[in-house]
Amino acid sequence: MAILLLAVVASGMAQSTEKPPLHGNHWMAVTGKPLAAEAGAQIFQKGGNAIDAACGMLAAVCTMWDVLSWGGETQAIIYNPKTGKVIAINALGWAPTGATPAFFKGKGYAFPPEYGPLAAVTPGTPGGLCYMLAEYGTMSLKEVLAPAMEMAKGYAIEAQTANSFEAQKRRLKEWPYSKALFLPHAGEGREAPEAGEVFVQKDLLETLTKMVDAEQDALKHKKGRKEAIMAAFDRFYKGDIAQEIVRSNREQGGLFTMEDLAQWKPIEEEPLHVSYRGTEVYKLQQWTQGPSMLQALNILENFNLKDMGFNSTRYIHTVYQAMNLAFADRDFYYGDPYVTTGQPMKGLLSKEYAAARARLISYDKNNATAAPGDPYPYEGRTNPFTDLLKQREKMSLPPVRGFGGPNTGGSMNSVVGVPAGTWLA
Repeated sequence: MAILLLAVVASGMAQSTEKPPLHGNHWMAVTGKPLAAEAGAQIFQKGGNAIDAACGMLAAVCTMWDVLSWGGETQAIIYNPKTGKVIAINALGWAPTGATPAFFKGKGYAFPPEYGPLAAVTPGTPGGLCYMLAEYGTMSLKEVLAPAMEMAKGYAIEAQTANSFEAQKRRLKEWPYSKALFLPHAGEGREAPEAGEVFVQKDLLETLTKMVDAEQDALKHKKGRKEAIMAAFDRFYKGDIAQEIVRSNREQGGLFTMEDLAQWKPIEEEPLHVSYRGTEVYKLQQWTQGPSMLQALNILENFNLKDMGFNSTRYIHTVYQAMNLAFADRDFYYGDPYVTTGQPMKGLLSKEYAAARARLISYDKNNATAAPGDPYPYEGRTNPFTDLLKQREKMSLPPVRGFGGPNTGGSMNSVVGVPAGTWLA
């Protein structure tokens, strides 16, 4: 098994950086934090496969609060060399059942708040990790979580994370549990940990220990590896861990219920993909913004980027304009495919539509009012939003934007099924 990592790399880049290139004969562990990469390396050295290592690294980076946290989401694209198939894992939690338009209107919100318990979806990372490990890994949850659990006992925190706690301390103080964890020096000039200070997360360690205990207890009762891992999943989403999540969330004004957590599960979906100059590139479906990258690549295929010169003015301008056009389509057409149907993804990702969009790019100026196009004819359909497109041409409205709070990992929690440029009454 191997995690599919696809990138468009300009030739000669190894010579333009001071970072040494790394080479591996058997495996490579890559993530944004050195300690987390070390966790992946340890798992590989113990005989784990790429999924085992990825789960170990995911656990480590969440413990280090690197963009995502244990309360966030998991998205994964997995390539199975034995079958030649690429699959995608959707482990984004969902909004609690009580998070209705009527509830937020009653609270005086035009949109759900950006931060705090009311911004949170149910945790997806623990469930996504357990699912991937059970279905595609080879090791136990105990083995995979070992590096993260060691870090939860205390690790020397890096400056970037520690300084982010300090910079956000006014907001963190709004929530008692956050204040207690992230600001151990309350009342002092600097309330967050210093860079290099040992950062301890006792509650997280207790939670991960409970999950491992559930797995080990299942193994003692002669359950198989997969069943044992999913016993840990059940303890998190249906057992005493879930009870504490719901209690603390509701204590602070949130809406989580036991049913919200118990009914959620990860989804294995068919990824979207395009071929960019012979390289197959995959992204999760349009509940993420990932397909906009695929569309941008399709647009860029109509230009000779190599002749422009890497990072030249024209190169940067062309890439930016392609992304601008793709994002305009994203804002207008994307929605949740599990809630609404009929989104024109086939047309948006067609080469013919990309060529039409590419013709809108001018080398001598920026298109500051890039508008959505009409992809429907490229999949043999009529656009049902023609009137909205015409209205949009007559006015300049900001897009309908989602809000990604710290508990959602900054995800695109956009209003689904509503084209940008329209407003909710």
